[in-house]
Parts: sequence; C-alpha cells; structure tokens
Amino acid sequence: MALPQLKSEGQVSASSTSNRPSRVGLDLIGEHATKLSKNLHRQLETAFPPRAQKSFRKLTSGEVAKLLGVADSYLRQLSLDGKGPDVEIQPNGRRLYSLKDVANLRAYLDANAKGERQYLKHRSGDEHLQVIACTNFKGGSAKTTTAAHLAQYLAINGYRVLAIDLDPQASLSAVHGLHPELDVLENQTLYGNIRYSGARIPLKDIIRPTYIEGLEIIPANLELMEFEHEVPMALQNKQEGKRFFDRVNGALETVHHNYDLVVIDCPPQLGYLTLSALSAATGIVITVHPQMMDVMSMAQFLTMTKDLLSVLKNAGGNTEYDWLKYLVTRYEPNDVPQAQMVQYLRKMFGDYVLDNEMLKSTAVSDAGIMKKTIYEAERADFTKGTIDRAIESMNAVNRDIEKLVLQSWGRI
Repeated sequence: MALPQLKSEGQVSASSTSNRPSRVGLDLIGEHATKLSKNLHRQLETAFPPRAQKSFRKLTSGEVAKLLGVADSYLRQLSLDGKGPDVEIQPNGRRLYSLKDVANLRAYLDANAKGERQYLKHRSGDEHLQVIACTNFKGGSAKTTTAAHLAQYLAINGYRVLAIDLDPQASLSAVHGLHPELDVLENQTLYGNIRYSGARIPLKDIIRPTYIEGLEIIPANLELMEFEHEVPMALQNKQEGKRFFDRVNGALETVHHNYDLVVIDCPPQLGYLTLSALSAATGIVITVHPQMMDVMSMAQFLTMTKDLLSVLKNAGGNTEYDWLKYLVTRYEPNDVPQAQMVQYLRKMFGDYVLDNEMLKSTAVSDAGIMKKTIYEAERADFTKGTIDRAIESMNAVNRDIEKLVLQSWGRI
C-alpha cells in the first residue's frame, strides 16, 4: 500500500483551503463599528430629535409634601393663600409641581421657618464638599444605576449636586439626555480640563445644567480614554506626571463652592481615571451583585485597589475617606443563594455593607430602557405595586448614603 505523501511546508491543497472559513480582524471590527454608529445615529435622531429636551415629570402635592416633610393640607393652604411658587392647578383642583417649583418652595419655607427646621440642605462653610465615587470593575454591578439614582435623589431632596461621568461608555450621560456621539464634542468631558496635551478648558465651561433642578453634569465620551494614554507618557517626565492623581481634585477645587456633593461614575476598570477619582473622593460606594463570580471578582478588585492606592499614598495622594460602603445591587431576596451570599458579606464586612440592598426590579430595568431613572418614570407605565416597591428600595439605599454624608458633616 502506498503511503500518503506528506505536504511540504507551504503546500496546501485547493480543497483544504476552500473549506477553511475566512479569517476576521480589524477591518471587520471597523466595518461593524461604522455600521452600528451610523444606525444608532438614525435611531437617536428619530427617537430623540436634535432639539428635543428631556424633562422631569411633574410631582403631585402628596409627593412634594413627603419630600419636604410637611402636610399636604399645608401645601394646599399655601397655594390658596398665594404664598410660595405659582403651581399648575388642574381642572379637578389637583396641584402639580415642577422641580423648580419644589426648589422655590424650599426657599420660601426656609425663609419663613420657625425654630431650627431647615428646608434648604446646602452645606455650610465648615462642611467640606462630599465627593462620592461609585466604583467596581465588574460589568453588570449596577454602578451607573447607583450613581444616576443617587445624584437625582440628592438633587430632588434639596442638595446642590454635580454628577461626573468618567466612564467613556457614557451611560450616565445618556440617562440625562446627552448622547456621546451627538451632544458631547471635543474637550466637553472632564478630559478637557485634566488633559496633558493641548489647551485645557476651565471646568466651569464644561459643566452643563440638566433638566433636574439642583443637578449639573460633566458628560463623557470616548475622548476620556486619551487620559489613560497620556499619563504613562507624562510619568516619564517626572516633573509633569508624577501627581496625575491630583488632577480631578484640582479641577473640583475650582468649582467646589457651587456644590454640596459630587457623584462620580467611575469606569469599570482600575485605570488612571479611576485612581484619580478615588484620590479626590471623600466617600466610596463599591457595588456588588450577590453571586459567587461577582464576589470573586470583587476580591481581585479590592486587592488591586489596595496595591495601587499604596503607590498613590507613597506619592502623596489621598487614600483616606470619610466612609467606604459596599452596596448589594440587583438583589432578589427570594433567591436562596443570593440571600446566603448577602449574609456571607454582612458576616465578613459587618457595618461596611449598607443597611439596605438595591432590589432587582423590572421597573428599574424598564425605565433604563427608556433612558430614565425610576424617579423620572411615569407612574402610569407601571403597576402601582411594582413602581412603589422600586422607589421604596432605591430611596432606602440613598437615605443610607445621605446619612453617611450628614454624619461626615457632623449634623447627626
């Protein structure tokens, strides 16, 4: 029997090559990126015309009374007496308040308050700016959901808030009606102020108002990645790059008098942007989904964070915080493994785990699809029980964080 002949190097039969699938690479990735980008542009322009502006829903008098801690009947009497802001009154006598109305009402009540009751919650001169970094490098941990709801909750409750989107994917920006490919141009992210190369823009010229009274934002887009590329080169020039971690804090110092709190949505990685945010922070929220793979990932995150912060500390960076808390997110109490994991985390970390968990909710995810938080969502779009449970859970988490801020200020 004749032995099959071995093919010499480089000799391949036509039949074998024809059966092989063609290889893919950069050209295909670029083609897909262009195709998706163009399609998204069309979708966004249809769903959100260039001149369209997001707005926050009107609040009922009952919601406003609960926000301010007063009786609904008291608000009604103020309206009848022509005191406070002029609000929308429907034909059935129902009163609806914009967030601007609520802010004006706070100012009126504060000016006419008797005793020690304060309706305006702005920090005083001896209370330092609170900078809250929401972080984790595991995708799906609800980091952006946490940052968006926290920033809006604080603004709705009377604080002056600056939200900073440090994630190049710009999800926090999108929630607030800013599309990174349409609305955020060159030098219109934080990079415009902290960059090494080119002209730096004053932070006050980058900050944008939102449709929520008391909340302003610094949006994101892919140009933030330039900072990750520039820092290694700047570090070679020790005089210029050795304190890269001071740049976010230095930027905030130029506008700190305008705000009570800053909420930073960090990138899902431990890069130079995240380290700069952690160096500027006074409080840290680490989000964690209560499943084994996520907790294992968090262990690696904490190890890497400790090692990198040690380097920052040796270089003179800030590595001490008013508080640090773990927030359990997307929690399903009836899921036995998740419940066990939460018990495990509480047993291990004790009071460092926030008292309340962010419950998994179809209302939160459905609102997210519409680029809204649960606070913005129209109640008519959900069953009453579903949205009430979602808001109650979100408020409980955010009240826990607000309490930490007030403790840091010495108010409680």
